[in-house]
Amino acid sequence: MLGLLSLLKPCTKPCMKLSDFHFDLPNELIARHPEPVRSASRLLQVDGVTGALHHGRFTDLPGLLQPGDLLVVNDTRVLPARLFGHKGSGGRIEMLVERVIGTHEVLTHLRASKSPKAGSMLGFADGVSAEMLGRADDLFHLRFSAPVLAVLQAQGEIPLPPYMSRSPDASDSERYQTVYAHPEKSASAAAPTAGLHFDEAMFAALADRGVQRAFVTLHVGAGTFQPVRVDNVVSHRMHAEWLSVPPETVAAIRETKSRGGRVVAVGTTSVRALESAARNAAPGEWLNPHEGETDIFIYPGYEWRVVDALVTNFHLPESTLLMLVSAFAGQCEVMAAYAEAVAQRYRFFSYGDAMFLTRKPSHAPREG
Repeated sequence: MLGLLSLLKPCTKPCMKLSDFHFDLPNELIARHPEPVRSASRLLQVDGVTGALHHGRFTDLPGLLQPGDLLVVNDTRVLPARLFGHKGSGGRIEMLVERVIGTHEVLTHLRASKSPKAGSMLGFADGVSAEMLGRADDLFHLRFSAPVLAVLQAQGEIPLPPYMSRSPDASDSERYQTVYAHPEKSASAAAPTAGLHFDEAMFAALADRGVQRAFVTLHVGAGTFQPVRVDNVVSHRMHAEWLSVPPETVAAIRETKSRGGRVVAVGTTSVRALESAARNAAPGEWLNPHEGETDIFIYPGYEWRVVDALVTNFHLPESTLLMLVSAFAGQCEVMAAYAEAVAQRYRFFSYGDAMFLTRKPSHAPREG
């Protein structure tokens, strides 16, 4: 333990320039492989009220939660969404499936020396082919000759994030999934990585502490790695992702709030799911069951409705995920925490260390 640190520079107003979310990260702090044990990572705690920091271990988490708190996790499962093939001309292509939209159809990112035109055919192993039907913004709409999930399971590979700078190995098929990923919810192009720290021993310790668990589903798109290309953050357009917040989770959240417990989101995907479900909540209700797409963009100045505390990883500079965390615990406070994490040699990104943040008060509490 390195003790308690005070952050003395308060935020006076939201920062909306892209450069305000930049930090320098030494390349050697990018975690390219997971820790041998899921829960063995470090944990940087950020107090949203005072801005104070505390260095600890992820195994400290049960002591940071209270009996009656509700942990909300995203139970999506990562598809082996990267697929290699060739054009009719023989040129190599690389696909990263963004969304499966039917038994035989996908929307996908595609890399090739020259983009295929509508009507052209692509070839894959085992005689599988796909027709290029058209474009949907930056995505390609393809129809496969065989059921696409079966093709991906047989030929695809786990789509590790580009910053890992390596191909997946045998262990990634298990370690780049959460232990609670639902086998029938394989549709993500990336893992909800805050959940990678949890193992069954951690869930047992949380249950002993009196912390309950609920599930949402948000299928993470490859767009999560797309950079923000505008200097004015507010002008950024988010990619859409599919989510489900089921009635039983809504009931658990309402019960938790009514008795004074906290809703603790595991990962920014859980945050986006919950806050999306709260967008159209009726007066006197925290949120409603919700299923469909969301393009919610959370940045400093956002009025929080549901989430009280957050478990998350360290995110890329100038990313929408860093903006979300800054909205939650304060932009100046979060950037100071990141500077401290770099100084203390924390491991960054998907296979890296974790943060636990409580929310910075900015608005009067919402009545439930």
